[in-house]
Amino acid sequence: MYASKSALVARPAQPKAQHALSESPIYELRDLQVEVTDDGLLISGTVDSFYHKQLAQEAVRAAVGQVPMVNRIFVR
Repeated sequence: MYASKSALVARPAQPKAQHALSESPIYELRDLQVEVTDDGLLISGTVDSFYHKQLAQEAVRAAVGQVPMVNRIFVR
């Protein structure tokens, strides 16, 4: 079985994305997870606001560029 093109691009970007969140000055983002899927990067976890959900996505985008990503962060 072969990995998708998105997964191949996402695999080396995952540690950078996870690091960007774990080092965020916004403590709530530090508990989010980044995984590699066939669709690219999957960002998941729970935050208190849509603002933090968007900040997490943009922090990952700043770290990895245009790697495909899916934002599955749940807002409480």
